[in-house]
Amino acid sequence: MNFTGIIIAICTFLTIGIWHPIVIKAEYRWGTHCWWTFLIIGIVCIIGALFIESTILSAVVGVFGASALWGIGELFSQKKRVERGWFPMNPKRAHEYEKK
Repeated sequence: MNFTGIIIAICTFLTIGIWHPIVIKAEYRWGTHCWWTFLIIGIVCIIGALFIESTILSAVVGVFGASALWGIGELFSQKKRVERGWFPMNPKRAHEYEKK
């Protein structure tokens, strides 16, 4: 039996599960200003995946990088969710949308 696909699927599921709270906490602490960090992580992981010989590890690192890039869009979506009141606003941080 070949478990490669199942292992990659489980790792993909866990990676998405890891990025969900990262996006929420990043927006809460720093707002959308940290989007470039997600970009760097994503690019480094995707390029790194090209040089990893192990299929499983390469796939997992690539998925992690793609999830980081997807997290950029989610970061800005999270900002909108906070504006709508669906998530708490950080009272210790100045918010871009409060300055209007």
